Amino acid sequence: MELRHLRYFIAVADAGSLTVAAEQKLHTSQPSLSRQIRDLEQEVGVALMNRSVHGVELTPAGKAFLDHARMAIHQAEAAKEAALSAAQPAKPTFALGFLSGAEIDLLPEVDRVLRAAFPGIDIRLSSDYSPALAKALMRRKLDAAFIRREETMGELASRRVRTDPLIFVLPSDHRLASQTAIAPEEVLNEMFYLPSKSAPAVRRIVLEYFNRVGIDLKPEHEVHNVVHAISMITSTRAVMLLPAYTKRYLPETITTRPVMGEAPTLDLVLAYHKANTSPVLKLLLSRVGKLAGTPS
Repeated sequence: MELRHLRYFIAVADAGSLTVAAEQKLHTSQPSLSRQIRDLEQEVGVALMNRSVHGVELTPAGKAFLDHARMAIHQAEAAKEAALSAAQPAKPTFALGFLSGAEIDLLPEVDRVLRAAFPGIDIRLSSDYSPALAKALMRRKLDAAFIRREETMGELASRRVRTDPLIFVLPSDHRLASQTAIAPEEVLNEMFYLPSKSAPAVRRIVLEYFNRVGIDLKPEHEVHNVVHAISMITSTRAVMLLPAYTKRYLPETITTRPVMGEAPTLDLVLAYHKANTSPVLKLLLSRVGKLAGTPS
């Protein structure tokens, strides 16, 4: 009994017709297919199908045989895949996370560095909020991630990649847009939005900055991401402090201005679990200095 006999039998059983199976599924002649089915029945020793002008119908023996035939085909295909996999060297895999937006600057160089050293590497990418990426690192679901330094890093270690300044983001026709730089006290009477707790590091830096310059900032509104920020700034003519890299997402109706004086900043780091001994991670950490770039 050969695998082709089993495939022919399954095709006929699924089609309910020798003619349909021959012409549409197996691309062979109907007489040839009938002969293959007869050979199979002779080897099994019982009739597997009843033939009539209306097509074919499986006998009780045929129905029992069909389930085992499907299993045999499946196991044969699995055996082939296992053999092919064993004959090929295992590809290194590396799960890498990016704070949403950071991949635009960093991914091309990261991809080049890793593929040059590990040809065929399977780089599995994810993009999310920094706290979510930190949790994935702690659960060992990621090998490394470009994130903000969270207040609680637990078993995580990190290397600084770059420092991002914060800038004021506001409508292009806002009264403050005519200035080359904006002093913090000038936004006191403006509608001001604060990043929500989904971006705790940015939120913390903004609040610390205003506290440092002696301004008691009590914003009543929050935004959850850059898209939400664009919507609220446009619709309510609000002002925000956001990392400089976000300017690449802004439409023409929104502009940015630097902070007058010493601007608040926050670091982008490459974080990883302290127990991770991956050679891919080791290489990436050794190239952190070359990955840093000024966000445009």
